[in-house]
Parts: sequence; C-alpha cells; structure tokens
Amino acid sequence: MKPLAGLRIADFTVHAAGPFCTHMLSQMGAEVIKVETSLRPDIFRKPHAVYGRQGPATFDQVSSNKLSVRLNLKHPDGVALAKKLVGVADIAAESFRAGVMARLGLSYEALRDVKRDIVMVSVSSSGQTGPESHFAGYAPLFGAWGGLGYLSGHADGPPVEMRHVMDHSVGMHAALATLAALNRRRRTGEGCHVDVAAREVASSLVGDFLTAASAGVTAGRMGNDDLARAPHGLFPTADADRWLSISVSSDAEWKALAAIIGQPHLAEDSRFAAQADRHANRRELDTPISDWTAGQGGEAVAEQLQAAGVAAHLSWAASDIVADPHLRA
Repeated sequence: MKPLAGLRIADFTVHAAGPFCTHMLSQMGAEVIKVETSLRPDIFRKPHAVYGRQGPATFDQVSSNKLSVRLNLKHPDGVALAKKLVGVADIAAESFRAGVMARLGLSYEALRDVKRDIVMVSVSSSGQTGPESHFAGYAPLFGAWGGLGYLSGHADGPPVEMRHVMDHSVGMHAALATLAALNRRRRTGEGCHVDVAAREVASSLVGDFLTAASAGVTAGRMGNDDLARAPHGLFPTADADRWLSISVSSDAEWKALAAIIGQPHLAEDSRFAAQADRHANRRELDTPISDWTAGQGGEAVAEQLQAAGVAAHLSWAASDIVADPHLRA
C-alpha cells in the first residue's frame, strides 16, 4: 500500500508548480480531485508559449493521476459544492494569487469551518502576506526574484533565465511542506495553512550565497568554476563539439594532471603548487590544459585521466545517454 493511501486532496491548483505538488502526492497514493471550470480550464491543457514552445500541452505531466470535476467557483452553488468536497478531504491545495481564494469564499478560515483539521496548501509567487504578495509570476520570475538566476551563468555574461525547473522545484518543496503538515496533524490533531512562496524556494537553493551576502561578501556568477577546486571546468577535445569536464580536488591530482599533459613543471610552480594559490591563478591554467585536450579524443582522454585518479568525463549529449551500456543494464 502506498504511504498516502486513504488521503483525499481537493485540488484547486493551476499551471505547473501547484499541480506538480499534488501530482507528487498522488504518486504516493493520495486521491486527488482536480477542480476546474469549463469557462476557464487549466491553461496547461493547451500549448503554452511562456515555456518557449507551441508544441504539445504539458497537462499530463502534472495531472495524469488525478480525478476531475468542473465547478463554477464564481457561482454560490459552485462554492457550496467546493466546500462539500473539502469537507470529505484531508488537503485543499490552490495556486492562485494571494487573496483569490478568500474572494471566492474559500479562504483557510472558511474551509476550516467546514473541516476543522483541513491542511490547506497555497502556492504563489510571493506568498500570502507582505507588500508584494499580490504579484503574479511564472517560472522565469521565480528564479529571478529568488537570486538563483543572478548566480547562474558565466562571469562575463548575463544571468541565466530559469524556466520549467523552477515550477517543479516549487512543487517538490510544496509537497514536502504538505507532508510535514500532515505529520503535524497526525501528532496534534490540528490542521494548518501551508504558505509556499515560489521566490523563496529559489532563494533556498542559494542559501550559502545568502549567508555570504549577509556577512558582506560579494558573490557573483561563476560559470563552470568551483569555490575551491582548480582546475575545474569544461575543456575542448579533438572531437567536434565534445567537451571534457575536469575537476581537480587535491595537490596529488594536480600533479598527475600536469604530468599527463606533459607539463610537470606546472605542479612545482609557486602559482599552482598549493590548492589556494592554484585556485587564485586558475585562469592561467586554462590555456595549457585546453591546448592539450584539444588534441585528444574525448573518450580516450577521459579514461586516461580517470585511471590516474583525476575526475574527468565527457559532457554527454542525449545520444550518449541513450547509447550508454550502464543505462541499458
């Protein structure tokens, strides 16, 4: 039996982030009843240009395991039916702008009057309270607001836009928060209102940089760099558009790499001998390593470096993955 078997969710969520939360809970056994209206069906039932394509809809990605009912929540009878559904549910989930459910007559307080121990989950861009709680937003804005976009990309380039991955990250966090609320209800008998702000989910993924910023340390985009390892990054190979990932974490690995590329003297150079100095001068290592890897076959050089204890691997394309013997096994 699945862990959430016997639980029922009244699902008022739309688009991707909220529906992915309830989809994950349905995968764990919960019965999810998705509430829509024929006047305003979920936008994910049709192609959605905000994700950069006009191809097939993505509705099934987040709703394939759900039951469905159509209710007009702008009609008193529809609201009454929604409350009856919540009355026989354990969780009510929604992902409208802050205040929408209250204006429909379906606030947490109203639903708690119907089902005293209901767990309500609200997923929104900026949370239910605060000066920007009325802001709407899609996935690209979540990453931008949360600081994740600013930190993604190369130092000499712009921030990288975050798209679908943000919706699913928000949905996963919301599902976990819902499980915590259910566990609390199991222990105390009390329901609660779970408020998930998508932008805060993005910020949770850059917690170390928030800590640094609070201490006055400026953090920026690192591209393929690492905070301590050097050399660390992607290097060209003799094969067209085949890039080799190399990550050196110790002096011993660096000595092995320097010997393999035919420049053992670099390991003794005061600029590179110690890890901290090597990291500080890492840009000066890009050229000699790139010059060597550019003349090597990708697969062969990856195996050679791995045999010497240096972490290295080709950056795989989709064709590499589907042909991978390990994946097949």
